[in-house]
Amino acid sequence: MNLGTYLARSASFYPDVEALVCDEDRWTYSELDTATNRLASALARTGAKPGHMIGTFSANCGELVVTEMALCKGGFVRVPINARLGADELAHILTDADVRVLFVDASHADMALKVVTEAGLDCQVFDYGAATLGTDSYLDLLASGSTDNVEVDVDIDAPAVLNYTSGSTGKLKAAVQSQGNRLANMRKRLMSPEGAPTVGDRYLAPGPITHASGMVMLGMFARGATVVVLPSWNAETFLRTIERESITTTLVVPTMLNLLMDHPSVTEIDTSSLRCIGVGAAPVSPQRLRDAVKLFGPVVIQGYGLGETTSVITVLTAEDIVRGIESDPELLLSCGRPAYDTDVRVVDDNGEQVEAGVIGEIVAKGPDCVREYFREPELSAETFRNGWVHTGDVGYFRKDGYLFIVDRKKDMIISGGFNIYCSEVEAALYEHTAVAEACIVGVPDPKWGEAVKAVVVLRSGSKTTAMELIDHCGSRLASMKKPRSVDFVDSLPVNRNGKVDRRAIRATYWTTADRHVN
Repeated sequence: MNLGTYLARSASFYPDVEALVCDEDRWTYSELDTATNRLASALARTGAKPGHMIGTFSANCGELVVTEMALCKGGFVRVPINARLGADELAHILTDADVRVLFVDASHADMALKVVTEAGLDCQVFDYGAATLGTDSYLDLLASGSTDNVEVDVDIDAPAVLNYTSGSTGKLKAAVQSQGNRLANMRKRLMSPEGAPTVGDRYLAPGPITHASGMVMLGMFARGATVVVLPSWNAETFLRTIERESITTTLVVPTMLNLLMDHPSVTEIDTSSLRCIGVGAAPVSPQRLRDAVKLFGPVVIQGYGLGETTSVITVLTAEDIVRGIESDPELLLSCGRPAYDTDVRVVDDNGEQVEAGVIGEIVAKGPDCVREYFREPELSAETFRNGWVHTGDVGYFRKDGYLFIVDRKKDMIISGGFNIYCSEVEAALYEHTAVAEACIVGVPDPKWGEAVKAVVVLRSGSKTTAMELIDHCGSRLASMKKPRSVDFVDSLPVNRNGKVDRRAIRATYWTTADRHVN
């Protein structure tokens, strides 16, 4: 098999259709297919062989997409490195994965060269821009390749992507996504409850395409749709791009959605071309879903998944969200029902499936599910058991099949013997009109062990008090669940994938404590 086949097929069907847009750069399907053939063949001439690890360390750009598809065609293993990582983390990944070739943009070239030199790595560095001193030229490499079609046959179980993430532990680990996992991920886009993409659809990738924003690209290319890549996240640019490029579908994380809700231009810009706004990568509050539908119309969907399941495994459809707003408010707390060809269950500590309404750990199994972490046998044995991915998320199923996530196992607060789920308290806070963002953490308490702390960002121009927010939550939640204290901040820290960094927030309150909660 070869995942690049789907791009080549679309290039033969739709050679003059626009395939890729980034800033002022545009590629038709014919041009994108030719560029990926050139790069794949040129890499082979450098001595890179199928199965070798090829890294990318760059902000969003069109060349990054060309590289991804070329690596598919050449049968190489892609190692996408988050552009926000530091030198030590970069060195760890390059060494751990034995990366032979690294593609960088100009802003990351110096760091990459320094890391490669100091670590004594045998890694050739290619610069997408004007070649930084010490790097090789991507453009020269591209020009040296052949336009003949490249389609290296690879085994379905062979590695395709090493998806490095720190997760909740802080340690960088790589989920080994196989060729079959990525094929299943492509099928997800074609099996979407919102309908498969087709010629004329235009997808906007606003976040790092090395991660969630880029997961759907192959599915788009397989059906002749257009992928528009935002070089960097900016709410104003995002909205203007929707209007200018007639975007039909996009994917945002809750932090982005919050910024859009508060942006002064959001009601002035024409976003009527949108047919689907996906929200994922972190929980989103019911109030934000209501706000988004009021602003953009009934086009909002929510998904749940992780790198170990190669993107989403459940979907709360646009129809579900509308029903939640109109008649079934509990639905807005759900992450939807299992979709695609993934089996999703809730199990007890013994791995046995529990009945609807009973809380347990969420597990998943299917062709999209990873089987191991790279060079991490102990962690692999803990997470991947009997073919099931143990997500570390705690939740329950409703009788009609909707899944509700109540928390991460490690995020649960135990106060006075009661289990308190951060997401439930946050959902209550978001119903207050003054709250723009909120994060709940457990903090040290001499009497109860842990106490509920709310860390809140207010909407621009809004005012409230800690007691007002505590009373607000107390009117919606059991007494032991309401925050005992509130800290107001200008912004919440986010991790490299744009999610609120609960771990970092919690750590600030435990630095002087006698014990720590991991």
